[in-house]
Amino acid sequence: MNTYNEKEIIALLQDPARQKEAFECIVNEYSEQLYWQIRRMVLSHEDANDLLQNTFIKAWTNLEYFRAEAKMSTWLYRIALNECLTFLNKQRATNQLSIDDADADMVNKLESNTYFNGDETQILFQKALLTLPEKQRIVFNLKYFQEMKYEDMSEILGTSIGALKASYHHAVKKIENFLKECL
Repeated sequence: MNTYNEKEIIALLQDPARQKEAFECIVNEYSEQLYWQIRRMVLSHEDANDLLQNTFIKAWTNLEYFRAEAKMSTWLYRIALNECLTFLNKQRATNQLSIDDADADMVNKLESNTYFNGDETQILFQKALLTLPEKQRIVFNLKYFQEMKYEDMSEILGTSIGALKASYHHAVKKIENFLKECL
């Protein structure tokens, strides 16, 4: 299979003899975009890779629960988002960090990350993102970086389109204010 056609892939998922082949197509199609969404949440390359693998393992083991009513991408993003939130909550609990300390820890990770070679402006932008509440950061990442439609975000996050638009607007304003204060 050369091009990804979701309807064909979903049909192949129903055929036990071709299920593995179909899932490989799904992994090839969504790995990069899911990796970057996860990476924006956890910042660490190693953690992002682990969470990406966990996402695909959960998807594979729960294929029978996928309802083709939603897009495959929506289902995978929801799994990835849940993996990220679980990971971040465990990390906070393990390190017994308050939310403010956890954000400071994320900034330290960002600054010491050997895989991140951004200039000062990019680092400042990432720090601005880390000042956002988790939900606003998720909405901002999906809209700004992935250019995801609000309708798709609504399915993934289980939130109304109006609330998502408000979250994105507030996130943009907070980022602008943070950058004005720093520049």
